[in-house]
Amino acid sequence: MLADRTTLAQFLIEERRRHPGASGDLNGLILDVALACKAIAKRVAQGALGGVLGAAGRTNVQGETQQKLDVLANDLFLRVNEWGGYVAGMASEELEEPYVLPAQHPRGKYLLVFDPLDGSSNIDVNVAVGSIFSILRTPNPGADAAVEDYLQPGSEQVCAGYAIYGPSTMLVLTVGTGVHGFTLEPQLGEFILTDPSIGLPAVATEFAINASNRRFWEPAVARYVDECLAGRTGPRARDFNMRWVASLVAETHRILTRGGVFLYPRDSKDPAKAGRLRLLYEANPVAMLVEQAGGLASTGRERMLDVVPDGLHQRIALIFGVTEEVERIERYHREQNDRAYDSPLYGTRGLFRAPAV
Repeated sequence: MLADRTTLAQFLIEERRRHPGASGDLNGLILDVALACKAIAKRVAQGALGGVLGAAGRTNVQGETQQKLDVLANDLFLRVNEWGGYVAGMASEELEEPYVLPAQHPRGKYLLVFDPLDGSSNIDVNVAVGSIFSILRTPNPGADAAVEDYLQPGSEQVCAGYAIYGPSTMLVLTVGTGVHGFTLEPQLGEFILTDPSIGLPAVATEFAINASNRRFWEPAVARYVDECLAGRTGPRARDFNMRWVASLVAETHRILTRGGVFLYPRDSKDPAKAGRLRLLYEANPVAMLVEQAGGLASTGRERMLDVVPDGLHQRIALIFGVTEEVERIERYHREQNDRAYDSPLYGTRGLFRAPAV
């Protein structure tokens, strides 16, 4: 079976050969992350048979109820990646502060940030969930990482990826040379390259947004969605399908596979927050993947990978997908958000408008 197939390890070795001075530490770290994802996939697949469904009885730093699999997945990421000498520290959605490695383990030159189980609200209904990760260089190799060491813009990522635990388990990643998908062969326990050089289609016919939040949207977002809903008789002159899975990994995988655009915009539901998704371990890795696949990722106001973080768990708006669509939404933010939007379909509820003078 492997005679004409490329494993993840082989792929990484070939990438490393392009850089003769590379130490191999990045390869080792990615393989450790892949091992953690294999272990999580096995526990997810067991479902109720493994006794891992249901709430864990506590909340995380985000104030969200932790599922048993959230806790298990977080522990697997930490245990698998703490001892290899590749990382100087790790940060997780489930931990308030960065994880300090046990004293007996060497400190490496990378930082690993991750959401160990994205979409965990879908676990009990057997909808696809996943893990998201990002790898950064640490400013102080060999030493414990401080909080500020993690606060790097997404453009500094050296690797980003996700695992999706669906009908098959896939690992999708980039090391800055395109986006490549690997499917887990369960009998061999190997990730096999099945989707090399993933690229987004040039034209979108789908958009993903949580329409239940419409009353809180900014005018620019309401305008964009209304135009899509108007279909071929509207200003876009083509029909769009609307999707929403409530799992960032599943949404990202669909868009990388079929194209489209995803919006989790800033809104007025909680005006103190600039968005809902986490910049470091959700928005940034997705943005790197999307750009490497030929798309664009934005806050609606600026390129996502240019945002300089101001906190470990900073939340942000995220819009990504086919470049033409994201650029249109950015333009609508520039044009529309300084005045009321007269929706042809719904009553308007504007946000961040300029005050009347």
